[in-house]
Amino acid sequence: MKKERMKGEIRVIGFDDSPFKKFSKEDNLIMGVVMRGPYLFEGAVTTKVRVDGFNSTRKLIEAVNKSKFKLQLRAILLDGICLAGFNTVDINKLHKATQIPVIVVMRKRPSFNRIKKALSHTTRPKVREELMKKAGEIHEVKIKSKNVNGKIFFQKAGCRVEYAEEILKLMTQRSLVPEPLRIAHLILSSIKFGESKGPA
Repeated sequence: MKKERMKGEIRVIGFDDSPFKKFSKEDNLIMGVVMRGPYLFEGAVTTKVRVDGFNSTRKLIEAVNKSKFKLQLRAILLDGICLAGFNTVDINKLHKATQIPVIVVMRKRPSFNRIKKALSHTTRPKVREELMKKAGEIHEVKIKSKNVNGKIFFQKAGCRVEYAEEILKLMTQRSLVPEPLRIAHLILSSIKFGESKGPA
């Protein structure tokens, strides 16, 4: 995509999970917030995935492909590669099934030693580990604007590193969390607790 198009009001969807009880094996609410540029909220989609399950990729594919917003979306943002605990997303499969670039956003560079230790307490840990490895190299991008000065770590599928960087720079305006993910977090925490809680 050319830079001049990137500066326009492109549409991006960002998925986050609702607060959940660890090891519950329940279905957890997932919300995807659609933004046109970094300031205009256009809508949302919801689905549910099993805590520490294996259905997150399928559920996200269904949510995106059934959405009225799909043809206008230029990126799918994920708040980490796992939803509802360690329900790990196959971002390459998600991209292929939707034909939309996928960008996994991380606030800190992950420690794979810690992740591997945590995975040992789940079922089929090797499968989850392989999905994380398939997501590829972890990149970082510096974000500097009127309200933000820092860096974001990310993985991507279906796009060049430069494209992912431009998306993240455009959509990150109020904190070191891209706006679709920040708003999804606020809405989901308010549904769970009656008001928004936690950093966003």
